[in-house]
Amino acid sequence: MTDLVIRALVEDEAHDLFTSLPVSVPVGPPVLGPPHSTYATVAAGGSYRPEWTWVALRDGQVVARAAYWGGPDDEAPVVLNWFDFSDRAAGVELLRHTPFHVEYELELPPGWREDPAVCEAATARIEAAAEAGYTPLTERYIYRWTPDLGLPARPGRLEFRPEPDDEVILSVLRRVHSETLDTHALQAIEKGGVDLAAREELDFLTWCPSPRDWWRLAYTPEGDLAGIQVPAHNPSRPCVGFIGVVPGQRGHGYAYDLLAECTHQLVAEGARQIAAATDVGNAAMAAAFARAGYPVTGHRYCMT
Repeated sequence: MTDLVIRALVEDEAHDLFTSLPVSVPVGPPVLGPPHSTYATVAAGGSYRPEWTWVALRDGQVVARAAYWGGPDDEAPVVLNWFDFSDRAAGVELLRHTPFHVEYELELPPGWREDPAVCEAATARIEAAAEAGYTPLTERYIYRWTPDLGLPARPGRLEFRPEPDDEVILSVLRRVHSETLDTHALQAIEKGGVDLAAREELDFLTWCPSPRDWWRLAYTPEGDLAGIQVPAHNPSRPCVGFIGVVPGQRGHGYAYDLLAECTHQLVAEGARQIAAATDVGNAAMAAAFARAGYPVTGHRYCMT
């Protein structure tokens, strides 16, 4: 058998070589729909960089591929979101030899376990990533709100105020994450405590290119802090950046109030679609999305 060649791509070959691997079952970016369902480099108007795109070749043919993604100002990729192969062993070796150690996010359609072909394709990628050293972290519901779904009603129970001081925001994020079901926050807490979880959340929110002055703290009529909601715009589209109710104010359904306000605010800023996500195990937040009319449009299987 010919030796495997593993390398990054260069601009003039990237699209044709990357897309030469035939994949029949849509998992990963192909389930996202245009413009994210096709591979294109930044220079060609897409969002991938050839130096962050790696392939395994045998006899000059692509038998495995991995595309890492990062924002336009990132100096290193932040996620692996495209990984597939026609040769499983080559896929494992590809992940072992790429120089990036970031989370793997596998995009899947809703109910993916109920479709035998999709389940088989997803399981093959998950198992190959696990053999290469990845560990399952969480699965998330993916939502996409569009105007035809109607704006969620505002209950009017909370007062929303801007807060320009990042230290105040950090203190609120610490309170929210002191009792959390969010798997990524729990992972950060295990590594560095609640402070690390709060700082990672703040880092993400400031990484988003949307205006800082969109962020809002929410207060009860008595003036008590209820939570925080952050409308955002990631490098691709408007999104629900963060929704968090502080302990002591939970059990009142305030997550819905925060989400409804976030949706109205994004629409007022011109959003024609809004992306969002929450862990499958976070039943309270999933219920808030359902009440606000956000349909589940996909699942994301996360490995670290």
